[in-house]
Amino acid sequence: MKFVDIHPDAKIGNNVTIGSFTSIAQDVEIGDNTWIAPNVTIMDGARIGKNCRIFSGAVISAIPQDLKFEGEITFTEIGDNTTIRECVTINRGTKDRWKTVIGNNCLIMAYVHVAHDCVIGNNCILVNSVQLAGHVEIGEFAILGGLSAAHQFTKIGAHAMVSGGSLIRKDVPPFTKVAREPLSYVGVNNLGLRRRGFTGTQMANIQEMYRILFQQNHNFSIALEMIDNNFEVSPEKEIIMEFLKASKRGIIKGISKKGTNTAEEEFTL
Repeated sequence: MKFVDIHPDAKIGNNVTIGSFTSIAQDVEIGDNTWIAPNVTIMDGARIGKNCRIFSGAVISAIPQDLKFEGEITFTEIGDNTTIRECVTINRGTKDRWKTVIGNNCLIMAYVHVAHDCVIGNNCILVNSVQLAGHVEIGEFAILGGLSAAHQFTKIGAHAMVSGGSLIRKDVPPFTKVAREPLSYVGVNNLGLRRRGFTGTQMANIQEMYRILFQQNHNFSIALEMIDNNFEVSPEKEIIMEFLKASKRGIIKGISKKGTNTAEEEFTL
């Protein structure tokens, strides 16, 4: 016999599969064609899209681990076509943002924790055991390597690639590869950008902008001015400038110049 605990007021879409011993609370919405494994817990405030897959042991939309939380009605939003692997924990929002958001087409691997009020863009990958503190923002197509941990309120830009085991204390600009301790710029994520259709000219412009920021020993404000003055208007320039100007925690540093390192390293997740 299949034992499930589904509140009668939960809104379940068409062709949804729900495994044994799964619990679904009252204020939950699940989109069409979503597959939910046995032993999943989905709590109040969950809004799960279409064609998602949620594996055993996941706990979705638990209350925040935040002492300031006062029981306010908040939400967890998960987009379409997103996969949540084993034992992932995702907390719902607080009255700061009212919701935690995970976009479309994301892969959240096993044992990842996404804390309250995080916002994760579309097409992101969080590798096994990534840990996000509250209010972290991650841009689209970003990849965080396994065992990485992000400090609260940090931001990781679109198309960034973070090496496994990283401690993310400062903001990571878009289009970059970052590694080492303390976390540092090690190049442009050319492989990822090429896969997503960026041209050689676009990637070269991005690299030259970051050469000014990370490798020419300018202070931050002068580097911003030089980037703004020396490069024509383009979508990638706009994304970079907007991110840099909006940073509140500060930007990661360029890699220290030791030996013959040119700040263009290769690494794998």
